[in-house]
Amino acid sequence: MELDAILHQAARQGSSDVHLVPGHVPMVRIDTVMTGLDLPVLTAGVIEAFARGMASSEQMNRLTAQKDLDLSYAVDGLGRFRVNIHRQRSGMAMAMRSIRETVPPLESLNLPPVVQRFANLPRGLVLVTGDTGSGKSTTLAAVIQAINAKDRKHIITLEDPIEYTFESRQCLIEQRELGEDIPTFASGLKHALRQDPDIILVGEMRDLETTALAMSAAETGHLVLSTLHTVSASQTVERIIDMYPANQQNQIRSMLGNTLQAVVSQSLFPRSDGDGMVPAVEILLCTPAVRNLIRENRTFEIPNVIETSRSLGMTTLDASIAELCFNGMISREDAISRAAHPEAMERALAA
Repeated sequence: MELDAILHQAARQGSSDVHLVPGHVPMVRIDTVMTGLDLPVLTAGVIEAFARGMASSEQMNRLTAQKDLDLSYAVDGLGRFRVNIHRQRSGMAMAMRSIRETVPPLESLNLPPVVQRFANLPRGLVLVTGDTGSGKSTTLAAVIQAINAKDRKHIITLEDPIEYTFESRQCLIEQRELGEDIPTFASGLKHALRQDPDIILVGEMRDLETTALAMSAAETGHLVLSTLHTVSASQTVERIIDMYPANQQNQIRSMLGNTLQAVVSQSLFPRSDGDGMVPAVEILLCTPAVRNLIRENRTFEIPNVIETSRSLGMTTLDASIAELCFNGMISREDAISRAAHPEAMERALAA
């Protein structure tokens, strides 16, 4: 069995993810649903051979030491994949996420128009959050491409692994990959500040050092774009503050209140009006009122501010979900089951 043949069959069925686990047939995710391909059951030896075929000897050594490895893999005529190779009970396994070869235009992503304004920000911190597979990387790549089409700036991306590849147009773009070009996000970010960037994309703010450096870069005049695995704007603010020791949190609230520009929390839904997925989003824009709430440790009031600031472009996740349902893009069942407040959603959709 050939890996590329598996990936071609998965692509023909419209899958977003491919999972290779010993003792199972290749499994794929199609519009959030897992299903098996009509192929033989995989063995641990076959999957290990796949891994050795795509990873360098240095990467295999890292996998042996750390038990997990992230890398990218390209297939001629098909595209690129973000790959995680890991050890589990029955041996080596893989999760592979399909990446489009070209960055989709920002206006094609079914995101609110306010997101397009992020490409015009001169400085500050913009966060795109959500679960794994919620489209965070695609949104950030589309923002970068929008900047690349119109401005003459220097952009540095720090990624794990590199997903979309950019061609420098108006901007000069450098892409650095964790493990290959930089040892850690924090190290890459620290050195990026000495490389004269205007814009820095950090794949994920996953630890205190990276978060502190990202906020410092935003505070000193750079536009910093990054992601977090949080599901709402208020939770995002709280997660950042909670990374710091208690005796530093007042200072960090002030710093975050000054630097944060926007939070977009995404969740993908299967479309009921056709094939594919569509995002529901919560959007927080940092108005003076929001900045005061962050500084004064009143983040529990952020949802109320979002709710009452729709005229500015803000929206709650539930309002976005309801709008998708009213427009016939997602099912009523999905809207209710994945709402933050299911009972309120059910009443809203019944009205």
